[in-house]
Amino acid sequence: MTTIQFEKINVIRNDHHILHDISCLFPSATITALIGPSGAGKTTLLKLLNGLHSPTSGEIYFNDKPVSTMNLLDLRRHAGMALQSAPMLPGTVFDNLNLPRTIAGDALKEEEAVRLLAQVDLEDVPLTQDIKSLSGGQRQRLSIARTLVNQPRVLLLDEITSSLDPRSVKEVEKLIHSIHKSQQVTIIWITHDVDQAVRATDRYIMLKDGRVEHTGDSNTLLHSDVPAVREFIEGEEL
Repeated sequence: MTTIQFEKINVIRNDHHILHDISCLFPSATITALIGPSGAGKTTLLKLLNGLHSPTSGEIYFNDKPVSTMNLLDLRRHAGMALQSAPMLPGTVFDNLNLPRTIAGDALKEEEAVRLLAQVDLEDVPLTQDIKSLSGGQRQRLSIARTLVNQPRVLLLDEITSSLDPRSVKEVEKLIHSIHKSQQVTIIWITHDVDQAVRATDRYIMLKDGRVEHTGDSNTLLHSDVPAVREFIEGEEL
């Protein structure tokens, strides 16, 4: 299990201060919603955790180990990321599942691939099926399966249900909870859906203008009296 600690993290790009002095904790084996208006710095924060961005100053710790001392490949094995668009390579289901191993100079065994598909309720999808024939919900579940190839201890989810129909949203939420329960991973989930944050996560961190505005238990989110949180919930422009 992995606890994540941010200590005085700043990110500056092209003279633009994206994250300001971020200090926060993501407890091990919890699901944390990362909420806030567009441009608040949520995706930047997430990308710091698998090496897609680096902080300008400050330090991030995985179980007291500084992320800055970790090999990039090891970091990305430790922290897997699934995106809203569920980007896929042209080719088959297996081609896409095998991508993380290909990057590492290895190959996924067929039995491993079959097990991963079963884990995300895609056991009826052949490994040889063309990726173009999958539905949006199937692509997102396959994206999650691909993220699980390296058995990460941290899952980073960037609005993974925002383009799905309501039924697929519920299926993906159920899947994430199943993975969380069985593997005890630490999950950070960016969502703009306040109801999803309440029903699918344990706690929330709200960002505004690159700063931590508030944190709390997700079951208290809808009743928060913090002005910035209330404005966000009510859909006002912050």
